[in-house]
Amino acid sequence: MTQPTLNDIVALAKRRGFVFPGSEIYGGLANTYDFGPLGVELLRNITNHWWHYFVTKRADMFGLDSSILMSHKVWEASGHTASFTDALVDCKTCHTRTRADHLIEDTAEKQGKTIRVEGQNVEELSKLIEELNIACPNCGAHNWTDPREFNLLFETHIGIVEESQSLAYLRGEIAQGMFVNFKNVLNTMRPKLPFGIAQTGKAFRNEITLGNFIFRTLEFNLAEFEYFFDPNEQNWEELFEFWKQAMQEFAEELGLSKNKLNWRLHTDEERAHYSTRTEDLDYQFPFGSKELFGLAYRTDFDLKNHMEKSGVDLHYTDPQNPQHKFIPHVVEPTFGINRIFLALLLEAYRSDENRTWLALPANLAPFKVAVFPLVKNKPELVTKAKAVFDQLSKTRAVVWDDRGNIGKRYLAQDEIGTPYCITIDYQTLEDDTVTLRDRDTTKQERFKLTELEQQLANMLI
Repeated sequence: MTQPTLNDIVALAKRRGFVFPGSEIYGGLANTYDFGPLGVELLRNITNHWWHYFVTKRADMFGLDSSILMSHKVWEASGHTASFTDALVDCKTCHTRTRADHLIEDTAEKQGKTIRVEGQNVEELSKLIEELNIACPNCGAHNWTDPREFNLLFETHIGIVEESQSLAYLRGEIAQGMFVNFKNVLNTMRPKLPFGIAQTGKAFRNEITLGNFIFRTLEFNLAEFEYFFDPNEQNWEELFEFWKQAMQEFAEELGLSKNKLNWRLHTDEERAHYSTRTEDLDYQFPFGSKELFGLAYRTDFDLKNHMEKSGVDLHYTDPQNPQHKFIPHVVEPTFGINRIFLALLLEAYRSDENRTWLALPANLAPFKVAVFPLVKNKPELVTKAKAVFDQLSKTRAVVWDDRGNIGKRYLAQDEIGTPYCITIDYQTLEDDTVTLRDRDTTKQERFKLTELEQQLANMLI
């Protein structure tokens, strides 16, 4: 079975209601996408699964949902207004604008070379563009401007009167909301170290991207937590390795192929300004091995800076020794929810001469079960099928489908990843049995209605 191309995934996502181009009726808006009826279900299932895996099951994790808009002082203290930048270049011939690092790395990969340029200055990037003789991917010209730095934060203003407007930013990461609420969590939950503060939500980056569907967009969904600890009591390297292993296990538990996952250590040049050590868990996408998750040791950088800039005491007091006050250090695992979404579609995509299907894990599939009447013009079948639908939908996501013939319904449910289909037919009226069809094998078995709930419970674990 051949591996799907990115075009295969884009076509299925649009055709079956997973992902639509943003603002499509107005010609679209570059690097924006809308999640459709099926996409929003899959996205929600991924997020909920992550939350259960890393937050609900742990006694040392506390949830948060911080505001997208925060004081501009937050971003000044975190270093984002000064350091959160990308180098951009323009083609002087066709005026295409792109990130210099992506342009260089993509060209090098096509030439059979591996070059990592993140963190290099604009002079070094300019030299590489010249050495690699890089052509514009749009028009083919070799006529570039010099690279220049561009801040990634989206600016906005608060206030309705122009003179009193206040500068604000859409958050470029979700971590800062957890740092500025550190004291609130301490005061309300009284946690003992080590503990984590977790949240999921949208982040925004005003960056130029070259296609690759939902992998890199202006607006995206993240899930992460800040895990606070006492550096005098715990070795940060051991804690780093613990969460690294947990992240690897989570990726594999999602159903991602182990041979497509690879950890990559950031060089000193590319590592973020707040980090002492950063590693990415890369996934082998059709367009190359790219970051899926990130793990960083942020030391006490953020809490120390926020304490200094805000004047608020963010020390942790040891409950066993009230005289011992210190600023905790942080290990930060970060997960790209949109990228998990894309990786899952790539992993799940199957196609042969007869059909295309998504072999999604049952717990993540948008719908767990589909219910059909064999035909929709027989009231007795429809009534019986509706009763089955109503009963099953009390405890799981169920979809009703009575369009077209039964074969086409099976194929449609296969394409959206529904694990099981239940058909109510004429035999059902005689002996109260139904047909249960498996998505992956297409095998069909008959079960009594009284056994159906338990059978599905066993299958959907």
